[in-house]
Amino acid sequence: MAYEVLVESSEPGVKIQVNGEVVGNTPLTLKIFGDPDGTFHDFGDYYYTIQALPVRTNQFVQTASFRTGHLMSGEDRIPRRVYFDMNQPPPAYGPNAGYGAPPPVYGGPPVVVGPRIYFGPPVYWGHRRRYYY
Repeated sequence: MAYEVLVESSEPGVKIQVNGEVVGNTPLTLKIFGDPDGTFHDFGDYYYTIQALPVRTNQFVQTASFRTGHLMSGEDRIPRRVYFDMNQPPPAYGPNAGYGAPPPVYGGPPVVVGPRIYFGPPVYWGHRRRYYY
């Protein structure tokens, strides 16, 4: 199904890119193909990305990313309207993080409790070719 999405910005005439391809200047109407339930269609990429490129100095590139459900990942609903405020600075740690959010933590130091009770990634101990968990 085709859905029409209105793309606007705080300043008219901003160049809009969709997945790296220039599609026009704001205000414009995008035709996005999606599933009947109103979510993005899996077209082979994990994200459907809309970017607004600044026209003047002291403006910032604005990005809106939507999940497509590729390979059983999550999928987002197709919005009716996308608005870009060109004077808003980008987030501190990526397009989906809040301002001042810490970077994601992947694990941490392994924890050893007592003799050979280990919580963490697998570790090779001793001359036997076995991994202990």
